[in-house]
Amino acid sequence: MPLKFATLGALMAAAMLAGCSTTSSESAKDPVAPEAGSRCEATAAEFAIGKKASPALLEQARAKAGAQNARFLKPDDMITLEYRSDRLNLNTDNNLVITRVNCG
Repeated sequence: MPLKFATLGALMAAAMLAGCSTTSSESAKDPVAPEAGSRCEATAAEFAIGKKASPALLEQARAKAGAQNARFLKPDDMITLEYRSDRLNLNTDNNLVITRVNCG
């Protein structure tokens, strides 16, 4: 009987450890890391300050800033505190007019 419990315990431990392993191709990919040369330059998108938020303006500002992605942030939006050097933030007021431009 004790041998059955020891074998079962060893089998469970091996199964748990197998679930934690990764292959080398998985660990080489980082889905959050920006590509080389995709750093955001907020000063290039400052032309948007004072303009009304629109999808076309967002894309134009993203392209000029060299960012991989962009987003509008309204005053009451909940946001994460992660910093992404490849993301452009266009902060708006309640009337959706751009008030500030920054990366992160």
